[in-house]
Amino acid sequence: MTEKGSVIAMKKGNGCLYSDTLRFVVGCSLDDAIKEASFMNMRNLVFCVFVVMIFVAGGCSKQSDKVTVLKKFPVDNLNEVITQSGVDIVKHVSSDGNGSLRIIAKEPSIVRLFEVNDVDIEDARLIYQAKVRTKDVKGQVYLEMWCHFSGKGEFFSRGLDSPLTGTTNWATLQIPFFLKKGEKPDYVKLNIVINGTGTVWIDDVRLLKAPLQ
Repeated sequence: MTEKGSVIAMKKGNGCLYSDTLRFVVGCSLDDAIKEASFMNMRNLVFCVFVVMIFVAGGCSKQSDKVTVLKKFPVDNLNEVITQSGVDIVKHVSSDGNGSLRIIAKEPSIVRLFEVNDVDIEDARLIYQAKVRTKDVKGQVYLEMWCHFSGKGEFFSRGLDSPLTGTTNWATLQIPFFLKKGEKPDYVKLNIVINGTGTVWIDDVRLLKAPLQ
């Protein structure tokens, strides 16, 4: 009682001998065969639901990890740079080929780069990111970000855990500021700190928004 060419794989369960194609069942009653078929359909349904859940979870994870660029400063001119003394624009040293801001520090200093007033963000990570290069730096170089909140004052974040020193090639530095729901900064200040002496280049400054987790 077999149908020629229909067998893909033979399995035995509950006293029934059946094929994965469900095209025939032998050696058991009709009721048992129906039960076996129902069991297989349920198993396949559960498997499909599981696969769909994996894809949905993966899609949600990718969505939650999305990083948005709020502001970008190419740093190829001094138009928006706040500190104008001891800095200049050089075209021959650049991470993107369009020039960078060079700082020659003869003493420890904080260079005020940009101030962003139109930041609409809360319940997220605010990230200050920049490309930085150094030469003969004696001391440490790191990013500094200040966030001002109405009625509360200013609070800062500093990249003291990953400073640059000595002579380095272009490195991507970034520091976060964690904002809870309802915490909206009025404005944000972006600085670079040279806690020592030497030459520093900074390029491709960005203000990013990312999920808290």
